[in-house]
Amino acid sequence: MLKFGKGLSLAALALFALTASSFTSQLSAQSVTSQLASESVIEIIKKRGAMRVGVATFVPWSFVGTSGDLIGFEIDVAKKVAKDSGWELELVQTKFDGIIPGLLAAKFDTVITGMGLTPKRNQTINFTIPYEWYGPGIVANKKLAKGWKTFEDANKPDVIFSMRRGTFYTDAMKEVFPKAQFIFFDDDSEVFQEIINGKAHATITVEPKPTFYAIGNPETLYQPWKGFSPIPSTPSGFALRKGDPDAVNYFNNWIIQRQRDGWLQSRFDFWFTTDGWFGDIENNPYLPKK
Repeated sequence: MLKFGKGLSLAALALFALTASSFTSQLSAQSVTSQLASESVIEIIKKRGAMRVGVATFVPWSFVGTSGDLIGFEIDVAKKVAKDSGWELELVQTKFDGIIPGLLAAKFDTVITGMGLTPKRNQTINFTIPYEWYGPGIVANKKLAKGWKTFEDANKPDVIFSMRRGTFYTDAMKEVFPKAQFIFFDDDSEVFQEIINGKAHATITVEPKPTFYAIGNPETLYQPWKGFSPIPSTPSGFALRKGDPDAVNYFNNWIIQRQRDGWLQSRFDFWFTTDGWFGDIENNPYLPKK
């Protein structure tokens, strides 16, 4: 009886210890969850009353219109998020190659600027689910790139690609065209002007930029391989600092709702498949310089 009693006592103690440990673990998990929630950028935005969004200028994603204000697809998205959430909106213009450091330094709460989801970027920041997919296209100088029929025609040591610094396409292009040369600029207009001036052969970047530049400059530019590219389409998501599951969840749900009601697609179609906004561009970069 004594052995049995001791056995029962030990079993009871073991059960108590296990229960206590489980309870402590639950409390610890709840504490961590509560702490994460309280430190979420969503709570910061709610207290401030305004959402700060980092944007880089890319026509028609985000650019300064004739009114002097930022307009474009990403601006529409940022405004809609803020309106649906009951927040004010503060747009923070930043050069694209400095936008991730700016996010990490908390200069803004999120980035909504057509940023492609890549494993390299995802090591540093988190992304929401995609709210749009962007397909690449090519535009080339008619004389320098005359007769290009295959990708190998552009994969030569004397071929020069003009590219915007810091974009997803930089690394992808170097893999597809390892023999070619690359020159980099901070602004889209410089990238395309280099091709128009005959100092570079071509660029591959996200549509509709290549198509619009080719249409606006028919005497100097054309599109070899129009309609397909050696680089696949890229999903784009909101960028957020790591360690904030509540913010990712919040913006994911917003994206799902606006995809389901068709709002995102309708704004995308307006900015990427029509020229109804051309009149809002000061010194339209898609048209020849006078």
